[in-house]
Amino acid sequence: MQDNQNTLNAGAQHTKAEGRKEILAVKNVNHGYDKTHGEVLILDDVNLTLREGEIVGLLGRSGSGKSTLLRIISGLITPSSGNVDYLGQPLNGPAQGVAMVFQTFALFPWLTVLQNVEAGLEALGVAAGERRKRALAAIDLIGLDGFENAYPRELSGGMRQRVGFARALVVDPTLLLMDEPFSALDVLTAETLRTDLLDLWNKGQMPIKSILIVTHNIEEAVFMCDRILVLSSNPGRVIAEIKVPFPHPRNRLDPQFRRLVDDVYAKMTARPNSETVKKGLKLGTRLPHVSTNLIAGLIETLAGEPYFGRADMPDIARTLHLEVDDLFPIAEVLQSLGFADVREGDIFLTPQARIFADIDTQQRKVMFAEHLLRFVPLAALIKTVLDDRPGHRAPRVRFEQELEDFLSDGAAKETLDTVVNWGRYAEIFSYNDQTEYFSLEDVEF
Repeated sequence: MQDNQNTLNAGAQHTKAEGRKEILAVKNVNHGYDKTHGEVLILDDVNLTLREGEIVGLLGRSGSGKSTLLRIISGLITPSSGNVDYLGQPLNGPAQGVAMVFQTFALFPWLTVLQNVEAGLEALGVAAGERRKRALAAIDLIGLDGFENAYPRELSGGMRQRVGFARALVVDPTLLLMDEPFSALDVLTAETLRTDLLDLWNKGQMPIKSILIVTHNIEEAVFMCDRILVLSSNPGRVIAEIKVPFPHPRNRLDPQFRRLVDDVYAKMTARPNSETVKKGLKLGTRLPHVSTNLIAGLIETLAGEPYFGRADMPDIARTLHLEVDDLFPIAEVLQSLGFADVREGDIFLTPQARIFADIDTQQRKVMFAEHLLRFVPLAALIKTVLDDRPGHRAPRVRFEQELEDFLSDGAAKETLDTVVNWGRYAEIFSYNDQTEYFSLEDVEF
């Protein structure tokens, strides 16, 4: 009972970071890359502060620049403009006292657990005896005592990530950066590791003064953080700052906890989607890789009981076991194609989607083709080019190069692959992956 009270007091202390020493300040940071039609921004005028004694979460969908911002803060990337101050000094390259835990385990497979943890200290020139002493202490702290001589291949995913935490803690960092550190783990392992980390933090057993965590998991952010910064996508901007008032340990089933999760969903869906509705898709708009099976599946789920065309997104996410990066792209695609409206954390099917849910497969294909050509400029362009050419054929590179004027090479490829998948389903064109040519062969109109 006393331990629980101590944890509650420690958690309450951590939520009162205002007025404490400023660890980090990000000021008017922009970052992007040049394209034919001008600079494509990844981050746009980002500002944030991080003070001693707080955990801050960066929450956003794919394309919000979360990981890019984290690498700028770590000194691994220089921003296009703006400044980052660490402990009151301008950041110029990697800073001493900043450690990072990655999404992938990033361990050296040929080294033991002890050697992996020692690696950072060796790079800093720490003497062998001191390295071993500190590494053993970090391994013991993170719960891996007894596995010092094990190799990564002998460890489970959760244990490998514990090695990653030990390697970060062994350098006695002031600031710990975490890039989706639990996303590669199964649900139970991730929950155990989160709880263990919070216990160490709240009991003051780690040298860390502040933690900045990148996540796309809304419940994880509310469970762990004192403040949450919500980033929009394409480009990433801070569109909301949310203070989490609950002491640790937190109860996910508490009605107040659930309401805050709902509020965060609402903030993440409100502004970006209203802009999408007003402006519509453009030729250079990045499209996520969402299959037609997922599109049809979500429409069918929403059309049936107990939703009948309207659902709370947190409820849908829990029911279907989907993360933000899984659910939001499907919902946004439905909206872009005229099958749904997303606002304030809720998703509403349009009348066309309700019809789609009730018709047979061939009728669905016809309706999907109509929506695809109406709402997706890239699909309409491919169809127009094929119609106009005498042989009704065109190389993939012709469309990929046009997309690369607006998007990165990887985003252009993903977008075109998505439209290929949709176009095949809708039977508006054929695509041969071996020759990389589009055509109207074997397609009836």
